[in-house]
Amino acid sequence: MADDGFDRSDMEHAILHGVVKVKLTRDPRGTRYCIEGPAGDGRLMHVVCRLRATGDLVLITVYSKG
Repeated sequence: MADDGFDRSDMEHAILHGVVKVKLTRDPRGTRYCIEGPAGDGRLMHVVCRLRATGDLVLITVYSKG
């Protein structure tokens, strides 16, 4: 995340304003979601995450689209 110049607010913005592009259901640890959305400055980014049974969001990775 930091290598691409993103911070927490960029990740939150991408999740809130993005769309789920891929839903990966074959992981034994639970379904993963790849969300594509804009960072605060408009750059396109991906956030890969999963939801725990408790409702907690687990971030796996964040990276720049291009």
